[in-house]
Amino acid sequence: MDGICATAPREFVLGSRRQSRLSLREFVAAFMPGLSSDTSLAALPIDGLTVGGRSDTMAVKCGSLVTPLFKDPTMARTQIKTVKIAHGRNKYPLSKAQKTFNARIKQIEKLRALRAAWDGAIPPFQQKYASDLHPLIEASTDLQVKLVHRLDGAHGLTGLTQTERRILRSLIIELTAELLSDRDDAALKAVYNKHTQSDFDGEQAAELEEAKSMFEDMLGIELGDDVDMRSPDELLRRAQAQMEADVRARELRQAARKKSPKQLAREASQQAEEAQVNQSIREIYRKLASALHPDREPDPQARDRKTELMQRVNQAYDKRNLLQLLELQLELEHISPTAINELSEDRLIRYNQILKDQVRELEHELRSVEGHFRMQFGVAPFEAVSPGGLMRLLAFDLARVRQGMREMERDMNACDDVQALKVWIKTLRH
Repeated sequence: MDGICATAPREFVLGSRRQSRLSLREFVAAFMPGLSSDTSLAALPIDGLTVGGRSDTMAVKCGSLVTPLFKDPTMARTQIKTVKIAHGRNKYPLSKAQKTFNARIKQIEKLRALRAAWDGAIPPFQQKYASDLHPLIEASTDLQVKLVHRLDGAHGLTGLTQTERRILRSLIIELTAELLSDRDDAALKAVYNKHTQSDFDGEQAAELEEAKSMFEDMLGIELGDDVDMRSPDELLRRAQAQMEADVRARELRQAARKKSPKQLAREASQQAEEAQVNQSIREIYRKLASALHPDREPDPQARDRKTELMQRVNQAYDKRNLLQLLELQLELEHISPTAINELSEDRLIRYNQILKDQVRELEHELRSVEGHFRMQFGVAPFEAVSPGGLMRLLAFDLARVRQGMREMERDMNACDDVQALKVWIKTLRH
């Protein structure tokens, strides 16, 4: 399994994060799921992204009641009660809408649990990464810089064949280019230019222009000549502004067209359905708001509690979080668990649509959390990663970085003796 910072005899740690060489299409597919001209980029995880690299690549830098505290019995805290439609006394089978309701509730609960697992796993990982792995990566990078200069010096030793010099030169170019993608080092640029007979800064400018053209072609937008391709924030802000302008223009063109009776009927149906969905959420919200309004509570302690609950209600309503609103109703005993069983088919259909949207939003949140983690710590998109495995992944990479540093030390020792260097170069060919 690859880890966060891959190191091997010819695979070195680069800067504070591992370099993942992804094609531009792979990058967009992995870290910008669902990106299109209708997509807002504001919520995309972009920390730690550096656009650039070589050819068509982008470098990614890498339940029992608690003792009541209030006079109002509805203010007692309870455990969150499960929202579920149960079989009736006569064991009638559940309808299709009822089964869908239960299935989506279960799906949401799993997604919330996974989100909570990520929220709990990332902070200790970040702390351990900062205290243990990051300093080790910095030391490994410094060691790699020394290795490049030693290899550069060894390249001129007498006794090497043309083939051996060519292999050594290719390795020097590769390692130097990777290091320069993470740091601006004049001495490294001189080594690169010497062995490539070119200019690193000129090549990088051309590659950034090529990446800009590819980005524009993929998204169907024009970024302008003044966009700073070295700045992820500027790049994504410019792309979002252009896409939003394109969406507005398209909407204006569509609005100007005369719609057919069938289109008008479909729009009317969609609007009516949306209104019913919104009304379903609003009904629950109004009942909760009426019971919890803190201004109507004379007791200071109960008023504080109602204020806290009202904040939860408002947050759930703003996010159209039907499940949380239903859980709050059960928690405050505004409805009984059996009341869920009595929901009409029409109401269940509307609820199921809301829950479907909620599942989609939670899935997007999880993709964003995982994508941000991958980008921040340089985990490649094809590597399996889960909250429960983060510390094992970190331990694995600590061992790999230490092993890589030991191997680089041995490699540098080989640079002092031409016979040892020839043996070492031979190992690179196999």
